[in-house]
Amino acid sequence: HIPCPRQWASYPAVCSPIGQTLNTAAIMQSSSLRRQMKNMVNNYTEAEIKVREATSNDPWGPSTSLMSEIADLTYNVVAFTEVMGMILKRLNDHGKNWRHVYKALTLLDYLVKMGSERVAKSCRDNIFTIQTLKDFQYIDRDGHDQGIHVREKAKQLVALLKDDTKLKSERSQAQKTKSRVGRGSAGYKGSHSGDDFNRCKGSPYHSCE
Repeated sequence: HIPCPRQWASYPAVCSPIGQTLNTAAIMQSSSLRRQMKNMVNNYTEAEIKVREATSNDPWGPSTSLMSEIADLTYNVVAFTEVMGMILKRLNDHGKNWRHVYKALTLLDYLVKMGSERVAKSCRDNIFTIQTLKDFQYIDRDGHDQGIHVREKAKQLVALLKDDTKLKSERSQAQKTKSRVGRGSAGYKGSHSGDDFNRCKGSPYHSCE
């Protein structure tokens, strides 16, 4: 829930539940437009844009379809480098951008199971970066410890990366699911594109700052 701005307090319709919903939608649209502008200015590739979308500050998690597309891209050598490079940037974020970090860990957890084996190897090569996130700290303006989401996710990912048996088992199960979908990344050309998201209630994504 986003507090009603003081200057709108005399307009009940604006501060009603419906008005709040429309206001939130406008804010989210504005956030999306800013990302699109940055994508154009920085000339990000298709892979980089998808990772940026999946790890945005929006208060919902990345859709399974979006993460699946990114997983497919990791089988392409060029796209793999772009994907991991952008994820590493997100992992090094901090403070109010804690969702960048949390979602990057969530995406990595998905990729080590559904993506190329190179993902797990890259994660192990950068295990120190992930381990340091077990001490991630951020208290929001309402006094909520949002850093705990990052700390817990980092612990889970590190444990998975250090357990070869469990990782092989989860990859095997995930790949069986992937084979039924039958999607590939042979057509990767480094062009720009966008995607949609599914709101994830009852999770760290749903809280609004």
